[in-house]
Amino acid sequence: MTTLLDVPRLDPGSVLARSGGGGRRVHPVWRALGYLVLLLASAGLLLPFIWMLLSSFKHNNEVFTVPITWFPDTVVWSNYVDIWRKSDMTTWLGNTLLLSVAVTFLQVLTGSFAAYGFAKVRFRGRDALFLAYVSTIALPWQSYMVPQFIIMSKLQLSDSRWSIVALQAFGALGVFLMKQYYETIPEELSEAARMDGMSEYGIWRRIMLPLSVPALASLTLLTFVGTWNDYLGPLIYLRSPDLRTIQLGLSTFISQYNAEYALIMTGSVLSVLPIAVIFLLGQRYFVEGLATSGLKG
Repeated sequence: MTTLLDVPRLDPGSVLARSGGGGRRVHPVWRALGYLVLLLASAGLLLPFIWMLLSSFKHNNEVFTVPITWFPDTVVWSNYVDIWRKSDMTTWLGNTLLLSVAVTFLQVLTGSFAAYGFAKVRFRGRDALFLAYVSTIALPWQSYMVPQFIIMSKLQLSDSRWSIVALQAFGALGVFLMKQYYETIPEELSEAARMDGMSEYGIWRRIMLPLSVPALASLTLLTFVGTWNDYLGPLIYLRSPDLRTIQLGLSTFISQYNAEYALIMTGSVLSVLPIAVIFLLGQRYFVEGLATSGLKG
């Protein structure tokens, strides 16, 4: 009688070598060429940010020179003091942070809840409704920007933070992202919870949300960055100076006859820094969420 102990163990490497599948080594020249292409692409991506950072330490007349001067002749540390003294940077950052947190919270809440209904609840017309809702992603905002503004004006929400929150509290991209992730969770968990008497809300809150942390982190990061960097929305709806976001505030350094480019670069660095820190802290969850939500191609 043959037992499992009598079965010879196979070396995976030898099996691949004999089968000829997946065991080929990449030539060092092609490997070096691939690394060179990646290095050039990374440099091209980071070059504008490096130039922005270096320009924040220059005098105003040194930012745009011909030929380009990368490093300042004299490091002007005072730019990071003058931007707080010459502008209302605290208010701008506070407004941007408030809007970003509020919109992100509402989009994650509504997106995950609606995605659970599309993924785990069966009702008539579910697929058609989901297709119609997701199809709105293909519509450019400029095509319905004017009707939206009219509606906000009729509701007397224009020139208030509520207009930005109301317009961005729902997002089709978040619903699509969360639905794709929910469909990877076994249906047996939901069926077992229903047999135990748990409501659909309880299943979403106590089962789906804890199991979808990577997707929630991805949606949070995407929404927060998009709201933080939004310029056109606040430009249309937020006209009072005390409601300006960081993007609108930086535009005040440009006048009809002059522009303080050094302070603009300084403010841009201060604007990008929180986003960079958040992305670095949540990079692992962001990549994992995209890889498991049907967006990897």
